[in-house]
Amino acid sequence: MSLTPVPGGSTVDAVLDQLQAEVSGGSWPVGERIPGELELAARLGVSRPAVREAIRALTHVGVLEVRRGDGTYVRSGADPRPLLRRVERASLRDVFEMQLAYDVQAARLAARRRTGADLERLDALLRARAEAGGADEFGAADARFHLGVVEATGNPVLIEGCRFYLRRLGESMSALRLDRELPEASQEAHRAVRDAVAARDEEGAARAAAAIIEPTLALLEELMAAERAER
Repeated sequence: MSLTPVPGGSTVDAVLDQLQAEVSGGSWPVGERIPGELELAARLGVSRPAVREAIRALTHVGVLEVRRGDGTYVRSGADPRPLLRRVERASLRDVFEMQLAYDVQAARLAARRRTGADLERLDALLRARAEAGGADEFGAADARFHLGVVEATGNPVLIEGCRFYLRRLGESMSALRLDRELPEASQEAHRAVRDAVAARDEEGAARAAAAIIEPTLALLEELMAAERAER
């Protein structure tokens, strides 16, 4: 494949499409350095900021990797955009079910692999959760604790996936809280996860993680059932 000048309109999206096509089509294999911003801008007939923004977007989803002072390299030949679009359109229940799967497996692996430093971090994150003030601060502190458990697994794929789903989940939960009360797992329920991880109790950690999410998931099931009944 070869780059062609981009027509007017949605410039960044058009640039992104062409860069992704070069990667997915094999013109730029994994590990290869892609042309610089100036060259890409000239070949595509767009501004450097448009190229830079497209590269930033593909870097964010793991397709490209920017190495300071060296250039931009292909990190993955996969096109993650169809998956990302599907996740953005998914219902909150679907995303919550995915988060349940992440949290349960993460708790199990964290109990198996955690270090002393991981436990210290979880303790600090629990304290921050307990001391959080407003809704936004509390939500952020709660998400950081859940991510802390995932980070204790040492699995980089699990960690990056969890970061993505926590963002999507946080946005949806904030919108839903504007309409109704949602069950909030207690500090003790979160400490139960930490204690099971500390004890290297894999199944206990998995059960404790599930117990945090399942009440909200049950409420979402009820809401969806009520919406279907009204149609």
